[in-house]
Amino acid sequence: MTGSVEHLLEVDQSGHAERARVIEAIRKLKADQTRSADTHLHAMRIPAFPGIDLYLKDESTHPTGSLKHRLARSLFLYGLCSGLISEGTHVVEASSGSTAVSEAFFAHLLGLPFTAVMAKSTSPSKIALIEREGGKCVLVDDPADVYSVARALADETGGHYLDQFTYAERATDWRGNNNIAESIFEQLGMERFPSPEWVVVGAGTGGTSATIGRYVRFRGLTTRLCVVDPENSAFLAAFRDPGCGETTCGSRIEGIGRPRAEPSFLPDVVDRLVRVPDAASVATAHFLRARTGQLAGPSTGTALYAATKLACDLHAAGQEGSIVTLLCDDGVRYLDTYFSDSRVAEQGWDLDPYLSVLATARDDGVWTG
Repeated sequence: MTGSVEHLLEVDQSGHAERARVIEAIRKLKADQTRSADTHLHAMRIPAFPGIDLYLKDESTHPTGSLKHRLARSLFLYGLCSGLISEGTHVVEASSGSTAVSEAFFAHLLGLPFTAVMAKSTSPSKIALIEREGGKCVLVDDPADVYSVARALADETGGHYLDQFTYAERATDWRGNNNIAESIFEQLGMERFPSPEWVVVGAGTGGTSATIGRYVRFRGLTTRLCVVDPENSAFLAAFRDPGCGETTCGSRIEGIGRPRAEPSFLPDVVDRLVRVPDAASVATAHFLRARTGQLAGPSTGTALYAATKLACDLHAAGQEGSIVTLLCDDGVRYLDTYFSDSRVAEQGWDLDPYLSVLATARDDGVWTG
């Protein structure tokens, strides 16, 4: 007596048309990367430091004007390749502005609806850039609410919450594939100090510091990573004690600093964390503009202030080497806020003491801060 043959149970979710659409979307993203080429690495040799080279990696030259162009492309690639984004998917993000500008660009490129959930304090120029790309903005009173509002909106519309604060460190391939760390070290290859003593970056999602910290370890480099944190941000507490769970009111410096330590922030790959006063961040952006004509946002000022201090420390110790930091975005976005005298006064920021510190450092090689 022979037993019956049990038939296989097959569930086929493959769709040739949908796969073709995903492949075409990925092609468009890769084509943007090829068109964008790479961003410039500006040498800022300072007379007071003849043995120290300071570089600004100018991420403002991306098509959407900021470092977040790289992250946004990676998040869309991650969503497409993971089956989370398909034709017509409503894409939603919680953002302080620049990431949403870049994501709106890519959503428009792929023909997808996009909504950004942001604090109502976000600069009007960033809101205008998002809307110019066809995106919509939902503004909330409390910056801590952006996460829950964005997730709820994605759930309500059957969309996809990009969640940069969770996925920034995993959507980017930290081993290479044109990430910012690989770009920096390739561009330094012909410089007199090709392996920098320090790379200095801010933390918004934590993804950039995670990528650079992992990359230098993967490559066996001795470069150290310094993360800068503005006032009222939770990253300093998380660096001191990763399990503390401390929350704050958030940062007044757009693009960096968060009311909580985001999942993408990896303190174990960071060598030093520096708290920079908000007035110092804004003063440094003003100083950079006055001395070089380069217009950059306040998060660039945060990192450059700490990078200048590190240069002074190396000089005082009789050491030579290079330091790299980022020009995160174009200061044009902040002409009506951080470069506005009335806004600076309204915030109670006294820039003069920090401008003096920077002038003495640049001209005399001495840190007085």
